[in-house]
Amino acid sequence: MPYTVLVINPGSTSTKIAVFKDDKELFSENVAHSAEEIAAFPSIASQYAFREKHIRDNLTKRGFDLKQLSCIVGRGGLLKPIPGGVYRVNQAMKAELLAAINGEHASNLGALIAGALADELGLPAFIADPVVVDELDEVARVYGHKLFRKQCIFHALNQKAVAKRWCRENQRQYGDCNIIVAHMGGGVSVGLHKNGRVVDVNNALNGEGPFSPERAGTLPAGQLAKLCFSGKYTEKEVLKMITGQGGMVSLANTNDMRVLEKGYLVDKDPNASLIYQAFLYNMGKAIGALAAAAHGKVDAIILTGGIAHGKEVQDTLRGMTGWIAPVTVYPGEGELEALALAGVGALSGETVAQEYI
Repeated sequence: MPYTVLVINPGSTSTKIAVFKDDKELFSENVAHSAEEIAAFPSIASQYAFREKHIRDNLTKRGFDLKQLSCIVGRGGLLKPIPGGVYRVNQAMKAELLAAINGEHASNLGALIAGALADELGLPAFIADPVVVDELDEVARVYGHKLFRKQCIFHALNQKAVAKRWCRENQRQYGDCNIIVAHMGGGVSVGLHKNGRVVDVNNALNGEGPFSPERAGTLPAGQLAKLCFSGKYTEKEVLKMITGQGGMVSLANTNDMRVLEKGYLVDKDPNASLIYQAFLYNMGKAIGALAAAAHGKVDAIILTGGIAHGKEVQDTLRGMTGWIAPVTVYPGEGELEALALAGVGALSGETVAQEYI
């Protein structure tokens, strides 16, 4: 029997929703929220009723009856570290997200709204592969000082989805492959998927790996320490330099890779050209480092995320890394489809939904 799934993916200034019948999208909406509207709320959790109303209103405008649904799937938020997979939205999960125990993020609202709507309709609600998925090898967690330990935050939903897609298209089993996935969007994460686990990946949020449109990536620790104690900047300002006002925003005053690409290819602007090439240089290095971590045994390299749409990006990274393994490109994020497939898998029994504890 076909399953009809509503997926909910809240972002900082928008709420993306879509309805799927199995793997076919019936429709999607990107509900924009102005900065003024968002600023009126004291916390992300307090936006719950506001965002839920927008979702209901947009479904009503579409003439869609919620009673047609088989389940609801929300984007997973900042929970405690958990293995990848599908999880039921339960009281323990909702309590942690409401209290923002592990941090505030718009994605926290995904499970909360999905759970409330599903309870009202008597349906199951799920999340899948939230950003806190942690399957790291112990050796990948160690930094050079005992006070620091790797925190795993990355684009788990899209990374897992494209890796499994490659396996389906190539008649391979995800649990039997070594795949390097490079997600390039507002943030960048490069992960090594080894036998069904992401055993190494940079922290895509808090300063690690290649720089991205809005994130600084790895910075020189000594210079950063001196800057922090210079008296010129507050803690909040420094954190903004790392996430939000770092990367291309700082280097080139834009968070749009297409602007840099035009400056490089068309305008021949020296600064744009340097930053554009530096981004790709760092991406290639990150992929190569994970190839070494895999002892050179890599079945595929996958380029994904919005930046992967660029032909020059594809060609450059193929040239840098194609000798390691064949390079496949799945541009865009595909998060709505990935959430829908997770719901269908849980309903059909193809995937076992786990309990969050």
